[in-house]
Amino acid sequence: MLEVVALSALTTFLLGVGSGAAGEIGKNLTLSAGALVRRTLGRETPLPAGAEDRRALAGQVHARLGRDPRRAGEWALLMESLPDEAAEPSQGFMPPAPWAFTNQQKVLKQLLREADRPWEGRPRVVLLSGPAGSGSTSVALRLGAEGRDRFPDGQYYVDLRDGSGESGPAPAGVLLRLLHEMDVDPERIPSTESGRERLYRKVTAGRKALVVIDHTTSLAQVRGLVPSTPDVLLVVVVSGPPLLLEAERVAVPPLTDRHAKQLVRKVAGPEHATRIEAQLPNVLDRCRGNAFALHAEARLLARGETEPLLGTSAWQDHPVRAAAHLASLRLGPEAVRLCRLTSLGGWPSISAGIAAAAADVDEGSAARLLDEAVDVGLLEPLPDLRYRFRPEIRRQLAETAASEYGVRECADAVDRVLDALLKRVLPASRAALPESWRTELPLEFQAGPGLLPDGIAVLTAEVPNVARAVVVAEEHQRATTALWLARALWPLQLKAGYWDEVLPALRDAARCAEESRADERLAGALHFQLAHCLGEMGRWAQADRAARAAVLYERAAGHLRGVASAVELQGLLSLNRWLYEEAYERFAEAESVYRRIQAGQEGAVDLPRAFALVERHQGRALRGMGRLAESRRCLENAVDFFAGRTGAPPEAYNRARALMDLAETLHDDGDDAAALATIAEAEALLDPSSAPHLRYLAGLRRRCEAGTVR
Repeated sequence: MLEVVALSALTTFLLGVGSGAAGEIGKNLTLSAGALVRRTLGRETPLPAGAEDRRALAGQVHARLGRDPRRAGEWALLMESLPDEAAEPSQGFMPPAPWAFTNQQKVLKQLLREADRPWEGRPRVVLLSGPAGSGSTSVALRLGAEGRDRFPDGQYYVDLRDGSGESGPAPAGVLLRLLHEMDVDPERIPSTESGRERLYRKVTAGRKALVVIDHTTSLAQVRGLVPSTPDVLLVVVVSGPPLLLEAERVAVPPLTDRHAKQLVRKVAGPEHATRIEAQLPNVLDRCRGNAFALHAEARLLARGETEPLLGTSAWQDHPVRAAAHLASLRLGPEAVRLCRLTSLGGWPSISAGIAAAAADVDEGSAARLLDEAVDVGLLEPLPDLRYRFRPEIRRQLAETAASEYGVRECADAVDRVLDALLKRVLPASRAALPESWRTELPLEFQAGPGLLPDGIAVLTAEVPNVARAVVVAEEHQRATTALWLARALWPLQLKAGYWDEVLPALRDAARCAEESRADERLAGALHFQLAHCLGEMGRWAQADRAARAAVLYERAAGHLRGVASAVELQGLLSLNRWLYEEAYERFAEAESVYRRIQAGQEGAVDLPRAFALVERHQGRALRGMGRLAESRRCLENAVDFFAGRTGAPPEAYNRARALMDLAETLHDDGDDAAALATIAEAEALLDPSSAPHLRYLAGLRRRCEAGTVR
């Protein structure tokens, strides 16, 4: 068995479990690895923070295994349980290249030259840039269409424009989106940025692939994507000035008048060629070779409409804004007003409900007006009957709204959208977790309409808008609205693992709670959510600070259940870092706080279940400390409670989780026969939706079966 546990393999394993190992399997393996590290070294060893520390730990463990063949066998079996991260990714897909693509062949040749040049150890990276509307996205898509033979192993496109703010997603979020585009199983995607970057490099190793990151706004977003393999070409698309990225820089120039005419004629169609000739000089003058503006005006000309008088030269240096102004003149006053008022919040996506609230009209009218705006090019359609503005168009509409309608009407429009989002996401949050006290509703919402059928789906659709709304609400001096919007996201982070998506909203809301001296209980809940999210992403120091703040706020509010829950979270953060003694102390402290809740007080009816959960966590910590007999007693008590043997309603899922923990303890204690029986009991309780747990149990079964053979 010793030859299996090579130092390189052990290092790779510890790098994997130490970098936010993916999914439930990864979490369980991380805890098992921590317990085995302690048994191997004979002391508590915290989870190393960085790659170099993990390599050093691998060296220490490997040195001990040379003197302990039985322990080496345990490590070999545990390492075999780590799922293969580098599963074959899909070939991905690129959006269709624009049909009317015109005269950027020189730019395309520059891109292809970078793809075909001798590698010589220099990463293949292109920074493709141009002013808004210049056609840089079109060039990247055309590269994908013309370069299929060059990139047979995959073409992957990620558009960063739908983030919750002007800056777009964080680097970890960009990696997450790219791995999703590669169809990597979500259960295999690590929670940390370093783990995701490592996985990205694994799945692209030895492949001939094209990666396009569109609408990039910062160097940090793409720094971790620079290829380390010869045949991957990374194209970073920027609207505006280029980033300081070490790359082949390719600028997308304006179209010449000759090619601009070709584009307009191509889009408008040959049947309109004679009619539009007289208008071409004005079109060319306004558009100044900007591909988007030319395309937009050509579509309007194809509709057979005469050219209106612009009445102003305010947009003469901004072709995209000029096109937006011209398109606005083609709409009726109702549609123009709706677009202008809807643009004010900077919402990442627009639904009929959001537009209706902004313009103070019914949803049916809003849907009709949105379709009219799409027809003239002011809006882009998205899936699921949603829309979005191009950034330059949104800014032009927002500036015009302020001058046309005044500050008060504009502020009222934004306030109506904030109210509409609250009315949508708070009931959805409650619907997603109807029994949780963390989805309690403010008084004014408690007598509202019935629960929504699919709260998670509603929250998923609105999470970028909610993250944006938290910032907007604070700007409008509506701190309480900002805090409740962020609180509504709890089911997404707990049930759906949307940590990257909710983190910006939670950070802004927690800061807002501190600065506005908000209600302590609300502030405590938000810091709890923030700590949970940061912990799931492996940002331990930040998670610790947020959890401590949650405890302080809940104590100030006199909210015992909140205090106990926050202290319990501190224990889980310690447990996941292999700080078993510290974790056990926090779990014991949480139990003592729960015991201070008296009959009739808030949370009293939930105490038996709370005690069972804390006892399960204590059992897990005791296992890591090597106190296996005590661990077994705690976990058996938790199993009895969730089996309904103490009079409480049975809970199959939590019973299965406690049985998994018990099987781990039995295996560590050398009682593999009992562990196998416990595994079988847990497997019988889990349905196919719990596939990650079932896969982990299969690996644990193999470890226990090997133990019975010994």
